[in-house]
Amino acid sequence: MIHALVAGGGIGGLATALALATAGHRVTVLERQDAFTEIGAGIQIAPNGFHALDRLGVGHAVRERAVLVDELRLMDAVTGERLTAVPVTARYRRRFGNPYAVVHRSDLHTPLLDACRTDDRIRLLPGAGLVHHTQDPAHVTATTADGRTHTGDLLIGADGIRSTVRARLLDDGPPHPTGHTIYRTLVPIADVPRHLRSNAVTLWAGPGCHVIHYTVAAGTRLNLAAVLDDGATEAVSGQPAPRATVLARFPDLAPTPRALLELGRTWRRWVLCDRDPADTWTRGRVTLLGDAAHPMLQYAAQGACQALEDAVTLGALLTHAAPDDIPARLTRYDTTRRDRTARIQLFSRRMGTDLFHPAGPHARARNNRLRPLTEDALHHRLAWLHTPQPPPHP
Repeated sequence: MIHALVAGGGIGGLATALALATAGHRVTVLERQDAFTEIGAGIQIAPNGFHALDRLGVGHAVRERAVLVDELRLMDAVTGERLTAVPVTARYRRRFGNPYAVVHRSDLHTPLLDACRTDDRIRLLPGAGLVHHTQDPAHVTATTADGRTHTGDLLIGADGIRSTVRARLLDDGPPHPTGHTIYRTLVPIADVPRHLRSNAVTLWAGPGCHVIHYTVAAGTRLNLAAVLDDGATEAVSGQPAPRATVLARFPDLAPTPRALLELGRTWRRWVLCDRDPADTWTRGRVTLLGDAAHPMLQYAAQGACQALEDAVTLGALLTHAAPDDIPARLTRYDTTRRDRTARIQLFSRRMGTDLFHPAGPHARARNNRLRPLTEDALHHRLAWLHTPQPPPHP
């Protein structure tokens, strides 16, 4: 049995703890917040994410909280025209082996947390944010903000896009603002007129902007987000935004997306950040996972799914591992996951430019490419992204 230290008690960190405990190991999760909670709004879960959740033993619990959608719908935000829609019902589910669903972040985090709390091999330490780590050939020692030290056989940095573990491991500076500002809100579904409700993930694509919406929290809330390509250069996270400011920043929307934005009462603002793909995530007994390893823009809706894939891959590779095996197994985890996640990072950037935000002739070219695509053709284009990834043999 090995003892793993996991920095970060979010979705990726808890999934990693479960995966390693299932592999027979002892895990200590170091979380900087005083409680294990998940803030934020909606998350989309594709079949590859559900496949990972099933391997972790929490797929059923997440499905019970999720909204299984019927289609992924792309609309023109200026004309109101329907551009295309990807059906994600029976044929899609047969092809990929799982549904496409949306959840509130807490509806994914809570089942993972509950499973960790019932596993004797997992120790959860809130108020213990990692501030420093060292390693020698046999061990890793983590120092937390409360002054305690924790020693284990390996350390996994699952501490987000501004990862403390990554800063020491790679020393590659802060994440890069992308020049896109996102405004988010949740609207009680009772406040949404019936003609604006649908069982779909609907994206309204406009010149340099888009609006996306879908129901979460078992259908009781509308998750609503509006993104503007405004060249923002300063990272902002969760800053309150006046409703009037949000509405003024999106003046040229068609009536339906405009009516949806007007439903929002309490808005918060983020400036989206990401990183270029890294050449490695691993040094000796320390590695990275999820946003700490490969932060990606939300345009491919794969951030959570890729963290879950990371976790089950790491768990599979560390099955039956002894302490002396760890550096080689972590290197294999790195090489197994890095190409796929790098491809998705770069693909997510291109989606923002080519699919969500084009203007003028570029928007017309996008529309002409999408209109002829059949259901099978659309599913084929998503296959590399949504197909569940088989875990490697240790």
